Amino acid sequence: MLKGKTVVLAVTGSIAAYKIPNLARMLKKEGANVQVLMTQNATRFINPITFESLTSNKCLIDTFDRNFQYSVEHVALAKQADIVIIAPASANVIGKIACGIADDMLTTTVMACPCPKIAAPAMNHNMYHNTIVQENLQKLARHGYIIIPPESGMLANGDSGDGRMPEESVLFRYIEKEIACGKKSLSLPELPVRRSILCGSSQTIRAAGWAAPWPGQPCSEVPKLPSYTVIWMSRRLCS
Repeated sequence: MLKGKTVVLAVTGSIAAYKIPNLARMLKKEGANVQVLMTQNATRFINPITFESLTSNKCLIDTFDRNFQYSVEHVALAKQADIVIIAPASANVIGKIACGIADDMLTTTVMACPCPKIAAPAMNHNMYHNTIVQENLQKLARHGYIIIPPESGMLANGDSGDGRMPEESVLFRYIEKEIACGKKSLSLPELPVRRSILCGSSQTIRAAGWAAPWPGQPCSEVPKLPSYTVIWMSRRLCS
């Protein structure tokens, strides 16, 4: 299924980045062409040489790297990509993409890609439940991004709660599922509205089709956002 497909792994600055080399290995084993993008902060957790050794491709970090043959690298890679997964997706990068900010190789490439895009948030429990972060995730979902909900458990700082990125096997299944759909992302005006739902009081939003790991599973509760009563969620559906 993945043979000959180009999978872009966009890695941001989070301790959860240690899981991504194994994901790259799994994808490569299935015949995928794996291209890795890293933020400068991500290189503090994982050496780019690790990804280059696993994928046999140059790890892209600097938008103005003079070692490349002249081309607009982020546009060239965006044209090749069959799917992009931002994993781990830090609150900073989630916020930048949600606001249309493209100031490095990772964000410019992700925003130039017309292919399906997945984001796997990974951060502190309180940061994840910050209403600003939740609004940014909802905004990405409305623009067609697939959001992988973080797991609950022991976090890097010793706290317990939501915010832990799922294991590599889970990320791999999401990639397989989106590749199986075989569809490019729709432009914003064409995005189908799957459904909107208001559950409980006006202080509580339950977003169907966004936080659930797979379509059709029960909706999960999003933290209280007093300024919202209805959230419109858009999602690509396989035919």
